[in-house]
Amino acid sequence: QVQLVESGGGLVQAGGSLRLSCAASGRTFTNCHMGWFRQAPGKEREFLAAIRWSGGSTADADSVKGRFTSARVNAENTVYLHMNSLKPEDTAVYYCAARQASSNVIVTTAPGYNYWGQGTQVTVSS
Repeated sequence: QVQLVESGGGLVQAGGSLRLSCAASGRTFTNCHMGWFRQAPGKEREFLAAIRWSGGSTADADSVKGRFTSARVNAENTVYLHMNSLKPEDTAVYYCAARQASSNVIVTTAPGYNYWGQGTQVTVSS
């Protein structure tokens, strides 16, 4: 089992930056690939970024490529999502998710993840 708690959301002006954290507990965290998703009102949950258990190589959605970066520190049981050049359309609830790593394949769809945090709200004002 893996428990996930996101933090770091809030209100920011367009062009600003935020860093989201996802603290994990559970003995199997280091064997999990981690993903970041977001969901805006009335929209489907959208994949943003994922990072392998080893921390190497990430997959980033086109909508955030070049602006968002994911990272993890296994020794701290934490993953991060660094968000720069934020836009009003980035406003959403942001979630981290974990998937037991059975291969090196990164999954970019929500059903592929076993564990989810409660989400943190990010609001970008224009």
